Amino acid sequence: MAHDADVKKASKHWLWLLLLPWIAMIWVPSYNRIEPQLFDFPFFYWYQLLWVLISAVITAFVYTKTKSRYTGRTNGGAQ
Repeated sequence: MAHDADVKKASKHWLWLLLLPWIAMIWVPSYNRIEPQLFDFPFFYWYQLLWVLISAVITAFVYTKTKSRYTGRTNGGAQ
């Protein structure tokens, strides 16, 4: 039993990674500029679009690291 509690506690630490996309998007002055351009798109736009992809990868990674916390449920939690 103690081992299960340790695993659940350790898997919660991965959730902190979900803050990275939020910080990247909330800190607007870091990307509020035109240069460098990528395929004639200003930095302001392609930076945000890139974070959509990065966010998806981070979310998938966190899900795989924390899904063991939810394996006890069946049928989406319904009983």
